[in-house]
Amino acid sequence: MPAPLSRRTFLATMGTVAAATLAPLADASPFRSAASNQRLPLGFSTLGCPDWSWTKLLDFAQQHGFLGVELRGIQGNMDLPSCPELGPDRIARSMKDVADRGLRLSSVDSGSLMHETDPEKRKAQLADARRFIDLASRLQVPYVRVFGNQIVGTPEDAVTHVASALRELGDYAGSKKVTVLLESHGDFIRSPMLREILEKADSPAVALLWDAHHTFVAGGEEPEFTVQHLGKYIRHTHLKDSVGKGDQVHYVLTGTGDVPVKRQVQCLVDIGYKGYFSYEWEKAWHPELQDPAVAFPQYANVMTGYLREAYASKGRHAR
Repeated sequence: MPAPLSRRTFLATMGTVAAATLAPLADASPFRSAASNQRLPLGFSTLGCPDWSWTKLLDFAQQHGFLGVELRGIQGNMDLPSCPELGPDRIARSMKDVADRGLRLSSVDSGSLMHETDPEKRKAQLADARRFIDLASRLQVPYVRVFGNQIVGTPEDAVTHVASALRELGDYAGSKKVTVLLESHGDFIRSPMLREILEKADSPAVALLWDAHHTFVAGGEEPEFTVQHLGKYIRHTHLKDSVGKGDQVHYVLTGTGDVPVKRQVQCLVDIGYKGYFSYEWEKAWHPELQDPAVAFPQYANVMTGYLREAYASKGRHAR
């Protein structure tokens, strides 16, 4: 167990965090406040609190030291463009709700699938992704998540097909100041294939959401390897811990399982990652998981320690 930080080390570390990380985030975000600049770039996905109202999830984020809220459904409705809180008559008030609490919306997460090869299904998936891009633009949120999901045909064909879909979405999103993020998920969890897709997409409005759990547990990659190959594309993250192997994976509270979350954080800090460290507690898909009122604060507490150590370590290496 690491020794407690001295007051001098703690203050120096927090100064490094504020200068190196929070200032760039503030510059990139539409939501700025003096209060938010005092927080670490911690976030959570609303996938973890499917029963919470809009007001409750924002209040909880503010009260427990989070900065970013990643939208993946509101009270069980995963079709975000149809959520009343984000509709034309309420969106301005909802944006004010976020800003008043010193929070930022980090990403709008769609379930759009880029693997579809049937022309009509492909058209429908791209249309769905555009709806989410339009919503992100109205909310002034920088990112929209999509999936590659399944390899259809040969791996080479799948890479070309998914890259083409991403490039098409990137052309649409770029003009709206939105970036499309391919999540490392499903059959697309290994760095060489993900890198090839992103290179073929060749769009400034296409990047990566690194689900660090999937690349480690299902992809068998150490975080250092993944970040070495994909670091320049990573704009957002999903972090979580688990125990078990293969199909017998059980999510557990952060730092109590087999996933090297601490090393994942260090790898991101070492490359100057400026995004959010977003907690994806999959309560919506796994109702048996602990309540977010327990899991979210525990994540914030553990991650605060990880980030302090990571920035302190980076500072020592720089000297």
